[in-house]
Amino acid sequence: MSKRDFYEILGVSKSASKEEIKKAYRKLAIKYHPDKNPDDKQAEESFKEAAEAYEILSDPNKRARYDQFGHQGMGGGFGGGGGGMNMDDIFSQFGDIFGGGGFGGGFGGGGGGFRSGGSRRVKGSNLRIKVKLTLEEIASGVSKKIKLNKLTNSTETKYSTCNTCGGTGQVTRVTNTILGQMQTASTCPTCNGGGKSVSSRVKGSDQNGQLRKEVVETIEIPGGVEDGMQLSVRGKGNEGPFDGVPGDLIIVIEEAKHDNFHREGQSLYYDLYLNFADAVLGTQVDIPTLEGKAKIKIAPGTQAGKLLRLKGKGLPSINAYGTGDLLVTVNIWTPKELSKEEKTMMEKLKTSSNFLPNPEENENNFFSRMKDFFN
Repeated sequence: MSKRDFYEILGVSKSASKEEIKKAYRKLAIKYHPDKNPDDKQAEESFKEAAEAYEILSDPNKRARYDQFGHQGMGGGFGGGGGGMNMDDIFSQFGDIFGGGGFGGGFGGGGGGFRSGGSRRVKGSNLRIKVKLTLEEIASGVSKKIKLNKLTNSTETKYSTCNTCGGTGQVTRVTNTILGQMQTASTCPTCNGGGKSVSSRVKGSDQNGQLRKEVVETIEIPGGVEDGMQLSVRGKGNEGPFDGVPGDLIIVIEEAKHDNFHREGQSLYYDLYLNFADAVLGTQVDIPTLEGKAKIKIAPGTQAGKLLRLKGKGLPSINAYGTGDLLVTVNIWTPKELSKEEKTMMEKLKTSSNFLPNPEENENNFFSRMKDFFN
């Protein structure tokens, strides 16, 4: 079953501004909130669907990638779109959507909408790394083991209820206006909305009771990625303080220079150098590809600059829209030094009228004489 378009889910146009997207999501989040629709599975799915759409379209990089590649470009565990959002991920968005005050205490038993039944879980910060890939790895996709130095929670850290917010994760303020009293809610500055404070922590940990450790993570990178592309792997960043939600791992793709090819999109380009005789008489040569070697025929009389195409020998599309081609540019190799015999041969050829550009030339007669000459 195909996924619905994110713009369609939020009911906005593709040219919608960030504020329009935010406003549309806020409306749907209120409409389908689980506390407002208890035991309604359809409402819960709509709630998650809207949150997933907002997560992509509210982020300029993810939105640009979605606009270019669609749902396929967001798959493989990267950048959302994989249907993997859970309620903690969704409620962590509400500080941005509802100005830190959730739904104004209307849902979740005074939890401010950050999390049904209590304070929200604090999300850890994102990590950002560069991963260098060869064209061979880009062609097939690759599994990489990478070392990360990230913040982790310790089982020895003990928490207590935050004294500032009383465990709600929010602080309220009442102000008098000409229209009467107005109450506003914001994220607790002491616990950052987690509702907890550290009562005891392990030696070497930070103020949140977290330790920085080196861990090894395995990531799957899909085929067809490009230099400079950013991929987001959910939940592989720093762990959230106070047993919160882990952040994401942002992967920046760096493409290694290849000895044989240069890349333009899905196409690969290769420079083939032929000697003069092979270009005139024709030959068969081996061409390197990312999968090994391929034989191609060089027709007699091939001109310098001719472009030969090996269909399907390029790179795959990241959104599975086919594979590019390998384009071979023919170059004629001109030797810088010649022996006395070779110079004599070239002088004879130079005086031949067959070496003057002439479209009406009898090619069959020319090639016959060339073969006799070189033999």
